[in-house]
Amino acid sequence: MFADLKDRLVLVTGGSRGIGKGIVSHLLDAECKVVFTYQNNGKAAEDIVDAARHQGAQCWAYQADVSDPDRSRTIVDNIEKDHGPIYGLVNNAGINNDKSFLTMPQDLWTRVIDTNLNGAAYLSQAVMMKMLPRKQGKVVMMSSVSGMQASPGQSNYSASKAGLIGLTRTLSHEVARYNIQVNAVAPGFIETEMVAGMSEKMRSQIPRIVPARRMGSVDDVAKSVLFLLSGAADYITGHTLVVDGGLST
Repeated sequence: MFADLKDRLVLVTGGSRGIGKGIVSHLLDAECKVVFTYQNNGKAAEDIVDAARHQGAQCWAYQADVSDPDRSRTIVDNIEKDHGPIYGLVNNAGINNDKSFLTMPQDLWTRVIDTNLNGAAYLSQAVMMKMLPRKQGKVVMMSSVSGMQASPGQSNYSASKAGLIGLTRTLSHEVARYNIQVNAVAPGFIETEMVAGMSEKMRSQIPRIVPARRMGSVDDVAKSVLFLLSGAADYITGHTLVVDGGLST
């Protein structure tokens, strides 16, 4: 389905679980060379790499805190040195620490913004500086419908995801002349560990408020990301692809 991605090197942040893991899996199915980052779960990352290599795929994992700008630059340099030019970047790494804004400690605000927004900015800058002289590349930001509409109790998360949409639009204009496309994907309720952490009462209400009458799957999101990385999206840039079953319409 995405034959033009074969042998392309794609970097996925936060690739050891959830949506990131699904994106890594789909990229490997498309015969991409895949590098992904993880922060804490080394065993999960090792299992993904071992399974991929058992199938003859090319896959590598790097431990990283994406909110560290120096580490981001170092990782990008090392990846290109060891594995070749990065064709695509998927800024997927993200966390949530939900609390009412008026009682939110400063560290909860800072931690989420640093990981979700600043981390994506640091990696994007490091990767796109490599892409510019090659005049080719794709960057995908993992935003959320929480960045497009009110999400009470998630002010830090919503601000970070809204920031990614603004970053996507601006960066897309700055690098379009260099044949680099920058887009975002905004998932709604997706079956992941994050949603699994909701109360049973909240989870039971989701099918009632989503027009598609179901939660989305990791595959739904991963396929959208692969589309934006593929040649089929060469003339799409600055766009936010919403994957939410009609929730935000």
